[in-house]
Amino acid sequence: MTIVSPAPKPVSTSPLATAPPPDARAWYVLAALCFVYVLNFLDRQLLSILAKPIQDDLGVSDGQLGLISGLYFALFYCFISIPVAWLADRTNRVRVLSIACALWSAATVACGLSATYPQLVIARMTVGVGEAGGVPPSYAIITDYFPPGRRGAALGLFNLGPPLGQALGVAFGASIAAAYSWRRAFLVLGMFGVAAAVIVWLTIREPKRGRLDTPPVGAAPAQPAEAPAEAKAGFIETVAMFFRRPALLLMALACGATQFVTYAVMNFTVLFLMREKGMSLQQVAVYYALLIGIGISIGMYASGRLVDRFSGRSKQAYALVPALGLAGAVPFFVGFVWAPGWPLALLLLIGPTILNYFFLSPAVTLVQEEVRPSQRVLSGALLLLVMNLIGLGFGPTYLGAASDHFRTAHPGNSLQLAFYTLVPFYFLAIALFLALARVLKGEANRTGDH
Repeated sequence: MTIVSPAPKPVSTSPLATAPPPDARAWYVLAALCFVYVLNFLDRQLLSILAKPIQDDLGVSDGQLGLISGLYFALFYCFISIPVAWLADRTNRVRVLSIACALWSAATVACGLSATYPQLVIARMTVGVGEAGGVPPSYAIITDYFPPGRRGAALGLFNLGPPLGQALGVAFGASIAAAYSWRRAFLVLGMFGVAAAVIVWLTIREPKRGRLDTPPVGAAPAQPAEAPAEAKAGFIETVAMFFRRPALLLMALACGATQFVTYAVMNFTVLFLMREKGMSLQQVAVYYALLIGIGISIGMYASGRLVDRFSGRSKQAYALVPALGLAGAVPFFVGFVWAPGWPLALLLLIGPTILNYFFLSPAVTLVQEEVRPSQRVLSGALLLLVMNLIGLGFGPTYLGAASDHFRTAHPGNSLQLAFYTLVPFYFLAIALFLALARVLKGEANRTGDH
């Protein structure tokens, strides 16, 4: 059994570190992994994008839709990600990513072949199994290609995957479904993913772990990046380290509360706009796709740049940037839900679409920089476990159940009423980020690292 040791002092990640700047290969790797993340999120969100035709074809209720896109998917996605991440930390991360991409893409094809709701459930859970091996290895690979001081921006660019994936899913998925059928959309996009898996396998080189990190000032020289002790960090040791460190745990919980809102909104907005705001599938494919692609991208990248700029002065930036973003999003979100027609609703949705996503780049950067190189994949997976189990698992599930509850008395606007009930979760997330800011300030005061 692995002995749990005290939490190691994190590797210094000062922007002033003398690591070389990213080369052309690093930028290619970032672009390729972002493309895979686009496909990852595209496949994940295709179900919610095509919710209306799927409901019409298979007779699925809002509650069933919330379960299949939320809890059922999250249970497999979250818990399979832990052993997969542990394996990736000890083996070749690029190979793990490639196999995972092939698996979730094949499962996406199976979604298009499903003839019943139970078959669709099984296919979606298999998508979750595959996607469990996608994001955590990518976080660690990027961290080993980009030096300190560049990682926030690099991970911010990588995190453009979700908005681009959803935007392309809306644009192409809705267009294919409108021209042919919802099944054809799953088949076509799944085959693209299989091709991407082959490209990653053949063209991306596995980097040495921790090769760009620098030791703390005054510390002894670091061990070689691939030293056995670093290459084989214990599973129990890493899990214990993550959950006993208040900053990491609070970050995960704050992100979970945020994603409770974002995943609930994301999985039901297309259905809400079509059923209660009067949009057509063709209008969704153009206007909503542009809004998602541009808005979330701005939020992801801007927050990454902000933490790169301000975290050197104060680590509280990792918490305050998301907190301020969420506080600014609330009035726009309420206006979006209230708006009587889809043009005004989309206009007001611009605010939350940008500001809701100020959390992910700071969260990923903080976790990757606060742990040892040999613990990065598993630590990234633990972050995703907590935040996705809360957000992805319960957000859509809750909103679908709430809509079913309100539909008996308010059949014409049940989703609108359900959306209003998400507002308190905004304030819960803000409170958790503010608590994290206090913890980070306390850590800085104790170590003198401001």
